[in-house]
Amino acid sequence: MNVTLTLLTCMAFMAVVAIISYIKTKGEVNTQDGYFLAGRGLTGTFIAGSMILTNLSAEQLIGLNGSAFGYNLSAMAWEVTAGISTIIMALIFLPRYLAGAFSTLPEFLRDRFDDNVRRMTVVLFMVGYTLITIPSVLYSGSIAVLRLFDVPGLLNLSYEASLIVTIIMVGSIGALYAIFGGLKAVAVSDTINGVGLLIVGLLVPILGLIALGDGSFAAGLTTIATTETEKLNAIGGADDPVPFGTIFTGMILANLFYWGTNQYVIQRTLGAKNLIEGQKGVLFSGYFKVLVPFMMMLPGVIAYHLYQNENLQTIDLAYPHLVKEVLPQYLSGFFLAVLLGAVFSSFNSLLNSAATLFCLDVYKPFKKDNVTDSQLIRVAKITSLVIAVMSFVTAPLLMLAPEGLWQIIRIFTGFYNIPVITIVLVGLFTKNVPALAAKVAIIFHVIAYGLLKFVWQVEINFIHIYAILFAIELGIMLAIGHFYPMAKPWRFVPKAEVDMTPWRYAIPCAIVLVGLIVTLYLMFSPVGFVGGISNAFIPSLIGLWSTCFVAIGISLKWWRTRYELGLKRLAHQS
Repeated sequence: MNVTLTLLTCMAFMAVVAIISYIKTKGEVNTQDGYFLAGRGLTGTFIAGSMILTNLSAEQLIGLNGSAFGYNLSAMAWEVTAGISTIIMALIFLPRYLAGAFSTLPEFLRDRFDDNVRRMTVVLFMVGYTLITIPSVLYSGSIAVLRLFDVPGLLNLSYEASLIVTIIMVGSIGALYAIFGGLKAVAVSDTINGVGLLIVGLLVPILGLIALGDGSFAAGLTTIATTETEKLNAIGGADDPVPFGTIFTGMILANLFYWGTNQYVIQRTLGAKNLIEGQKGVLFSGYFKVLVPFMMMLPGVIAYHLYQNENLQTIDLAYPHLVKEVLPQYLSGFFLAVLLGAVFSSFNSLLNSAATLFCLDVYKPFKKDNVTDSQLIRVAKITSLVIAVMSFVTAPLLMLAPEGLWQIIRIFTGFYNIPVITIVLVGLFTKNVPALAAKVAIIFHVIAYGLLKFVWQVEINFIHIYAILFAIELGIMLAIGHFYPMAKPWRFVPKAEVDMTPWRYAIPCAIVLVGLIVTLYLMFSPVGFVGGISNAFIPSLIGLWSTCFVAIGISLKWWRTRYELGLKRLAHQS
């Protein structure tokens, strides 16, 4: 009966998501912009919901909570500091993307540099997505589902067979959204599932604290705030998952790549209804990242206090164990549906973006732009189907040698994130750096990063390596631009297809987000809850928010006007 109830409630919620997505996208995916960019009509709510669910996955639910259970809150840096990157994306990158009406990042790079730079970045993205990112997302998400729910028991199959069935099921559902509904179906389904994830994400720690306090939420909260408080420390040391110093070196670059240039994340922002909605969506996603420590790490701390003496086989079992213990049976189906939604959200977003890159940056240029919208959409559907089938074949292979392949996955991202963000930054903020500089930077990075990871034994955290290579590649590009400048300086040609009026409260919203990020680090540090609240905690908060309120006042009276004038010049320059 319990199994039946779980499956029925899961299917009911997923059916509701599918029906709403169908209604919202019916008749709107027959054109190129309709299929790839949701008709350039996405509002801030759908942009934020899709960006967040694309970013957050079942793997993170398990991995971040496991890190908190086994270490402390230092791993929250990847999530919380991403808010800074969303600010840069919303205020700087997005206005330029929308002003140029770009459909993909490589399209911008072609406009700024040349077709060869475009092709090189397409190759980096397509190889990474098809052979590494898509199969790994599908595999890790399916593993998460198997860990949180006894799928072999539910289906009466072996673990290996259950994994394959889960991979095909999750992949097929995700593929249906991506293939038949385009970007809008992805965004709508992501947003609904995102609401479910928010509900479940907050419900689990609340129920966990009640369990920890023997029925009292306040007692549970007091326990984690006063007992073994080193678990709440976000200031990572050298032996922690994320040393604190890395926040100020390569992490900001890796996050900026992800939130500002990674096609499968930024694609929904390129489909924004206007700049106001685009900025709202990106900034709201930054606010959601501030909640991640409470949704995806606090449960791990709670699990530590509850189960530290139970000898869990691995720290990654902390969250599944907590969920099974505290979540009521009648909510298990809803939780499974949300979990599956988080998994195939990342999968269908990757499929849609891979198809977009292939069609708009490979197929269409190859056909000399002599291709109709219906032909382009048909090719996109075929591309998505082929990549999906490839992922069904390659994803299960990860269980044959997971340790080696996980290492390859971690390494591969480093092959393309830093050169891409480097050439985008140089492309946006210089006029004379030629295409040659971008090509040299890409080739240099691939060779140098390969040597550092495979040949030389460098005792430096890989996040610091990101920063070192970024500095070298930035120097290379600027030097080439100085000695071999473009014969004719590049000029941005605005061709916006949406209203470019910025959101009035974008800068104040960004200031508050920075304040919240700093507040979190004050709370989860020796100044705050770690070792007991210090005498400096309250004065630090007062100083921080006084500064924020002053900055907000200045922004509304002066910065906002200058910012709007700058964007107006950008949108009308010739």
